[in-house]
Amino acid sequence: MVAWAIQFIYFTLQFLVMTDRPKIEFPCRYPIKVIAVAHEGAALRVVDIVRNHAPDLTPDDVTTRQSRGAKFLAVRITLMAQGEQQLRELYADLMSDSSVRMVF
Repeated sequence: MVAWAIQFIYFTLQFLVMTDRPKIEFPCRYPIKVIAVAHEGAALRVVDIVRNHAPDLTPDDVTTRQSRGAKFLAVRITLMAQGEQQLRELYADLMSDSSVRMVF
């Protein structure tokens, strides 16, 4: 019983050590997808918000696609992420826009 408990503690500690490591190593190319209500200028507003956080964004980093019913717009952006704080602030700014419905 004691050997089992020691082994359990050992594996639990290994798991905790492994989960403390960062899941993403920054800087890195980081893809995001934004779903917004499709209206004139929606894609440009999303790109402007992202560009405030990632000024090196290029047109090649952005693709857009309308939903089948043309009610929504998917904007896919691959940016050079510098850290978690940058991504958190970007997510918050995107979600504060009235036309944005989802960010992932």
